[in-house]
Amino acid sequence: MGVISRLRQDVRAIMERDPAAKSVIEVVLCYPSFHAIIMHRIAHWFYKRKLVLLPRLLSQWSRFVTGIEIHPGATIGEGLFIDHGMGVVIGETAEIGDNVTIYQGVTLGGTGKEKGKRHPTIGNNVVVSTGAKVLGSFTVGDNVKIGANAVVLRNVPPNCTVVGVPGRVVVREGRKIADSAPPDAIDLQHHLLPDPVGEMMICLQRKIARLENRIEELEIVKGGTQGLQHIEREEEACPEECASCQEICLWADHI
Repeated sequence: MGVISRLRQDVRAIMERDPAAKSVIEVVLCYPSFHAIIMHRIAHWFYKRKLVLLPRLLSQWSRFVTGIEIHPGATIGEGLFIDHGMGVVIGETAEIGDNVTIYQGVTLGGTGKEKGKRHPTIGNNVVVSTGAKVLGSFTVGDNVKIGANAVVLRNVPPNCTVVGVPGRVVVREGRKIADSAPPDAIDLQHHLLPDPVGEMMICLQRKIARLENRIEELEIVKGGTQGLQHIEREEEACPEECASCQEICLWADHI
């Protein structure tokens, strides 16, 4: 793909995915994502020819101007859109596929001092939401959606959603969440994500409520006494020689 065609693809990606973009001239002049990608493509060209200092200078200047840090060694496909972009960091050996959307505060980083491949490989049509951290040398499959502030530390299969710390894969019936979307559409609804931790807490609360009800039923059947949850404390004076306050005391005044 030629330089002009690649620039058109980058502009088209921004126009399609950002409702705030009103015109091509606005994207070209005002969007830090577009500026950072252009600077990276230039720096990457020099980096592939075994130059080191010049591409690093270009990337640092781009970081100063746009707030987006992309190492010259990173490989970026077509149609990348970095929304806002402030605080985005993309490591040296990171590989990003086509039609990827990255929001502000995202890190595609490594986890150690090892040489060689140490940053993630991102597939096609992936959405990485605000503040997400993808750390390590592994692969994130195509059509994956990574939730806000998720920390992904291992491989993610295609057509999945990842949420939480550490990142957990959530699959709905083995299908992509937005089944009504066209096959080639990019699902940007990154705020509509399941919460496995919250669902687990709700299940525990329901189970505790069932157990409490069962205990009360058994006590009534056995002796007609009140349930343990409704026993009133007796107004009994605590003896003078009571255990220290660090121990559990049965009297209300010393709990």
